[in-house]
Amino acid sequence: MPRSAPNNWTDPMIRRVTAIVVLALLTACQSQKSPSSGGGKSAALRTMEQVAIAAHKCWFASKDPAFKPYRFANELNSMSGQPRFLLVPGKNFGGLPALVVQARTPAGKLEAFGPLMQEPLGARIESDLRRWSTGSSSCTGTA
Repeated sequence: MPRSAPNNWTDPMIRRVTAIVVLALLTACQSQKSPSSGGGKSAALRTMEQVAIAAHKCWFASKDPAFKPYRFANELNSMSGQPRFLLVPGKNFGGLPALVVQARTPAGKLEAFGPLMQEPLGARIESDLRRWSTGSSSCTGTA
């Protein structure tokens, strides 16, 4: 009776070499991303992180009485690609926001709108946001 040819795919050495070749090919096919400053974060997200940290520190952690009626709602990881934070009524966290601060443009230019911007506090909010968006974390101007 003739002997059948050995099945080379069952040989452990052939399987190891095949696995190494496949892994090498997969590794070579991986896309290379160039490193960027900010760990891949958009300018809008970097700006909003900086501004949100300063706003929380200066308006809420400091217990500023002007912001006592509000709560800070962070939405920096929004799937819409528009990182933002909101100030909402303290007694109704699900209520309409009194202030929305977001960065919409690729350059991270801030927009702030809502009823608080039309009140006397609006000028201070605008001044604080402008200062924080340029890199300062100073709470200058808080009561």
